Amino acid sequence: MHPAATTTRALLIAAVTVSPIAIIADAATASHAAAAMAYYIAPNGNDGAAGTQAAPWASIARAQTAAQAGDTVYFRGGTYAYSRANTACSSRTARVDAITLSKSGGSGSPIRYWAYPGEKPIFDFSRMTDDCRIKGFDVTGSWIHLKGLEVTGVRQNNTLNHESWGIWISGANNTFEQINVHHIMGTGLFVNGGGGNLVVNSDAHDNYDSLSSNGAGESGDGFGAHYMPAGAPSNVFRGCRAWNNSDDGFDLIDAYSPVVIESSWAWRNGYVPGTTTAAGNGNGFKAGGYGGDYDAGAVKHTVRLSVAFANRAAGFYANHHPVANDFFNNTSYGNHPDFNMLGVDSSGAAVGQGNLRNNIAYAGTLTSNMTGANASYNSWNLGLPLSDGQFQSVSVSGWDAPRQAGGSLPVLPQLHLSANSTLIDKGTAVGLPYQGSAPDLGAFEQR
Repeated sequence: MHPAATTTRALLIAAVTVSPIAIIADAATASHAAAAMAYYIAPNGNDGAAGTQAAPWASIARAQTAAQAGDTVYFRGGTYAYSRANTACSSRTARVDAITLSKSGGSGSPIRYWAYPGEKPIFDFSRMTDDCRIKGFDVTGSWIHLKGLEVTGVRQNNTLNHESWGIWISGANNTFEQINVHHIMGTGLFVNGGGGNLVVNSDAHDNYDSLSSNGAGESGDGFGAHYMPAGAPSNVFRGCRAWNNSDDGFDLIDAYSPVVIESSWAWRNGYVPGTTTAAGNGNGFKAGGYGGDYDAGAVKHTVRLSVAFANRAAGFYANHHPVANDFFNNTSYGNHPDFNMLGVDSSGAAVGQGNLRNNIAYAGTLTSNMTGANASYNSWNLGLPLSDGQFQSVSVSGWDAPRQAGGSLPVLPQLHLSANSTLIDKGTAVGLPYQGSAPDLGAFEQR
């Protein structure tokens, strides 16, 4: 068994009175942790085997039948190729799954589907010929943790639908960590229901829906969070990158539960991947909206500590949102425009909507639709002259560099403030940590 699956929680008995109920609960937790199992899957495995490291299974479906809350399923490196869905298409516009994860873990005891340490499992769906809409992974369960998986090649096999999806999520309280989803004919990772999901240190790139019924490239987002039920806990994207997607980097249209995006990057969205040919909308962060209409059920989203550059349209876009989202400590460089706060009021009139603090807009077109927005302590409000010299680098290359050990974003000089920048200590407190007398402007606090 891998050590991660056999760690038990020590019970520390202090020289104080301890509730018998607490002792029983701790003992139960320790017993559960001690009983947690590790299972193994490999491309050359056999579902009739024991599921051990020496005798791995072949499929995630076989592992799901055995895995319980607290267990870990390890994928060995190599390619897991799929040629058909697990059900037949009932019509040419039906939705089918290649992989369905429906069994839930528990709070503090998720079912873990992890890459074996140091190895890269690749889930390749490019051979699927199902003549309807395809989901690579369909995560309907809750308290599931996917880590270290590469997902690619989900196809569109007719022109009757919008997009297919790399990973579709309708469960709650799931974690998607160090996922690399790319070359999907539609959205890479899509939250469609459920709350409390965390997408962390993950990449979505080169997604392009060339056969979409609403126009080529119009649904190829990197990350999407739509149609979540009202009142659900926030879904969070943290430390994520979205680039070379034909539509938007991050898209929150039609979300009825709040979404938080933080410490994330979006660039070169809105083109056919690898070209300068215009495709979909091309926003870095599309933070909401309901098809252009006013909606009394609108919720507030938050985008903070994030970077957008070289997108075909806006870096940060309110997208006709009916309420003011929070945009704090972001950097937008060379977008068209950098910040577009186009909102809508209860009468259906276009107004500026958004709370903007400590943001930088540089190059491209700086702002649009700001009338009515609550914007102060941003680079364009403070009258501070901007130049390349305010930054350590303004290069738009190298942002797709390998991540650090553990999955964190790479440490780069691009768009970090230079030591003598006049943007240092020019912000205002918004609840984020900072050094010096006041927050710096932009996504990166100078150290």
